[in-house]
Amino acid sequence: MSALLQFLRSLDYAEILRAVVDIAVVAYMLYRLILLAKGRRAWQILIGIGVFFAFLLASQVLGLVTLNWILRQVTPLGPVAIVILLYPELREVLERLGRLDFWGAPIHVTNREDMAATIEEVVSTARLLAPRKTGALMVLERETGLDDVIATGTVLDAEVSAGLLCTIFYHGTPLHDGAVIIRGGRIVAAECRLPLSESPNIASNVHMRHRAAIGISENSDAVVVIVSEETGTISLAINGKLVRGLSEDKLRSRLSEAFGRSIGGKELRGAVNAALPFVGRLADAANGRGGGGGKARRPSRPSRRPAPGSSPSGQEPRKP
Repeated sequence: MSALLQFLRSLDYAEILRAVVDIAVVAYMLYRLILLAKGRRAWQILIGIGVFFAFLLASQVLGLVTLNWILRQVTPLGPVAIVILLYPELREVLERLGRLDFWGAPIHVTNREDMAATIEEVVSTARLLAPRKTGALMVLERETGLDDVIATGTVLDAEVSAGLLCTIFYHGTPLHDGAVIIRGGRIVAAECRLPLSESPNIASNVHMRHRAAIGISENSDAVVVIVSEETGTISLAINGKLVRGLSEDKLRSRLSEAFGRSIGGKELRGAVNAALPFVGRLADAANGRGGGGGKARRPSRPSRRPAPGSSPSGQEPRKP
């Protein structure tokens, strides 16, 4: 027992804590990078690199001199090859490192204007276009700037409204083919070209409009609302994932969550309606209508003629 206590006293707890923090930070960063690469082209490249090093180790253990020599000659070119093969993914990693959502922080901590009105206009646009099967692609900018995408379209700088958005996407208008970029409460540009996603996990029935929405959500933190021209379904692309078949209320709720609002319009109205009776009782008590120790009294009702055989008040007498 004394030997154990002496051993515990001899430990450098500051060094142990430093090592634990170091390992935890490295493990968390590797975890986030694996989540970022999983399901994309970079994932297969990383698996191929792992297989390469497995062959290198196996050739050394098994004594395959020629194979081991060839693999060792290729190894110094590895860093350059990795940069060339993973250039798009490395660029995305560096962009996400500078964004708060990569580290798990909520997006609403940023200084953003009120998006409630913009969300309502976008939801109204989707609701109007979906029954007509009019295709639409609306990109809502968040932290990452989309100036390079805006440069590919026609600059508008107009206030967001459902009427204007429906007019833009109406089939036959010059600006209907492409995406609309929305920044805050303004439609910055229309007819913008978006990068297509190269993810191998996208189903074959996902068409170009939805692939473009997934692509811009992979390259940035933008939120994209899509209305299908073939089926009229409403979809949402965010963080490289596509959610299809959304209703008006679900679309409003997901957009509210994306911009830091956990309570949508429907839930807010429900909460207000539930609180109205309590507010009414408080108002009655404040106006002096309550009696008996501040308890609110029900408002008097118009007197009715009592039925035969009943009490004068028309009600059963209360039990003590």
